[in-house]
Amino acid sequence: MYWRSNRAACILLVLAGLSAPAFGCSSATTEDGFHQESSMTRAAAAGPTAAQLLEKVQNCNQVSNGTYKTDTETAPAIPVCDKNGAVFWTADMDIDCDGQTTDRCNANTDPWYQSDTSFSQSDGRPLIADQLPYVVIPSPSAIWNYQNFEIRGGAVVAVIYNNQVLYAVFGDTGPQDIIGEASYAAAEGLGINPNPASGGTDSGVTYIVFKNSSVSPIESHERATELGQQLAQQFIDNN
Repeated sequence: MYWRSNRAACILLVLAGLSAPAFGCSSATTEDGFHQESSMTRAAAAGPTAAQLLEKVQNCNQVSNGTYKTDTETAPAIPVCDKNGAVFWTADMDIDCDGQTTDRCNANTDPWYQSDTSFSQSDGRPLIADQLPYVVIPSPSAIWNYQNFEIRGGAVVAVIYNNQVLYAVFGDTGPQDIIGEASYAAAEGLGINPNPASGGTDSGVTYIVFKNSSVSPIESHERATELGQQLAQQFIDNN
């Protein structure tokens, strides 16, 4: 009975932001496998808000040699901007359903479907677009080359839309002159219509790509979220 009441008290202390060990609470794993302090701290720490992140990307230090289109029929108007620890842009969101074939992502549901992605899962197979939130970055070109900015496959991306933050990975590359695309799962996670043929949104999506970051394994959205929250806080602190 003491263990149960003590556990409950420790959980309340952690949620309140107090130091559990200082009150005699252990961070060791309990007999039912519950790691009190670390688990509850993760639950309580949701990372920076959308407003906090957007405040840091109000001004653009343009590093792209020109601008990108959001769709084939639009004029180029989207620059890639540089900040301490990240690059960012604000654009639309087209839906990428490429990767492993599923009931929701296949040649019948997506007129532009491809069964491969630029970066693969740890088992060597393509990513799964309707399960993993990932972002598409334009292939290297004279406009901009992500490789010159310490960005590689599996980099963490904070995707902000409608006052929400979703952490994704850099999972695929796209056309050299178009920007603003993410996976079915990324759109779904932000409340955007994920239909690859008719979904997406025309504007209002901000993508912050953290330099020198990497999620391993790339298919772990949980790890992307944990690392993303840490990197987002560092981004705010350093800008």
